[in-house]
Amino acid sequence: MSADLTWLLIKNNNSFLVKRSGVQFSSEAGNLLNKNSFKFSGIANKKTIDIAAAASGRGVVVSTPKTKVTLTKGIRKSARSVAGLTRAGYRADLRKAALARVAAVLASQKPVKAAPKKASKGVRANKN
Repeated sequence: MSADLTWLLIKNNNSFLVKRSGVQFSSEAGNLLNKNSFKFSGIANKKTIDIAAAASGRGVVVSTPKTKVTLTKGIRKSARSVAGLTRAGYRADLRKAALARVAAVLASQKPVKAAPKKASKGVRANKN
């Protein structure tokens, strides 16, 4: 079945569709921006890229329908790998979205730094 026909059948009703406040999102695998649109659909398109957090909690898993790779070397090397994958004729239109998704997943895995305690100023504040 062609991608256009598949999209016409699933665009208004499918199990991954989330409708909230007049906006439609999609939670399917392979949808980088979670938008309900033909361009980002992981169901309608044959060539998809799925980027998710690794099960170990460190790194990202980049999946295409034929390959699955875990990238754990850091944000620059991971971004370079994903950019190379999208630049090589495999959905070059998704390059920007894929890089943003890699950056967001890796940023979410960073430990949160504790804010330093502010030093109190003035005579009365230090009176204790």
